[in-house]
Amino acid sequence: INAVLYVAENGCTWRALPPAFGNWHTIYTRLRRWTEAGVLDRVFAALQEHRLIRIRVECLSLDSTSVKVHPDGTGAPKKGTQAIGKSRGGWNTKVHMVAANERTALTFSLSGGQAHDAPEGRVLLEAWDKPLTGLPLLMDRAYEGDETRQLALDLSFTPVVPPKANRITPWPYDRNLYKRRNEIERLFRRLKAFRRIFSRFDKLDIMFRTFLNFALIIDLIKC
Repeated sequence: INAVLYVAENGCTWRALPPAFGNWHTIYTRLRRWTEAGVLDRVFAALQEHRLIRIRVECLSLDSTSVKVHPDGTGAPKKGTQAIGKSRGGWNTKVHMVAANERTALTFSLSGGQAHDAPEGRVLLEAWDKPLTGLPLLMDRAYEGDETRQLALDLSFTPVVPPKANRITPWPYDRNLYKRRNEIERLFRRLKAFRRIFSRFDKLDIMFRTFLNFALIIDLIKC
């Protein structure tokens, strides 16, 4: 675990692990087996459930952040389609997330950097099997389309999203509550303190998701 934390925090290659941690290939193989067995998913779910008991959830936030893909992270076509796409800024992966506050992520997914936020956000919401319904859902203008707002209503959320300036019939929204959307931005900022998340070095989504899960677990333990 300390070796994985070292790689996650410093963004180094597995071969660059200090000898004190042991054989790098053994550590990587163990982590890969944990990933395939869903160990980290279960640990994250258990810690998340414990965290939700301790806090009062007043609203949720939906947003995404882009992660630059290092050249070492590209070139895995034989392993299937990966969440890596080319945007104006080059090769990127987008992390889409729903969070309860700046310390509590609830669910996340990956997409290529060229993907629009709204369709991927709808996919994430529809795939979420344990939604905290009946709460305000804070979203920025990328999600203000009719389809996204209607889905939020269908899932028993109250969409809190500002209309675009060109909307013929703009709607009112709670501006004070909307200010709390900064909480998910702060969560992304803390996750990107892990160099292995700030830049994507992993060719496979399954391993990049592992580091995201690991960072979220570490963050929940610190709460």
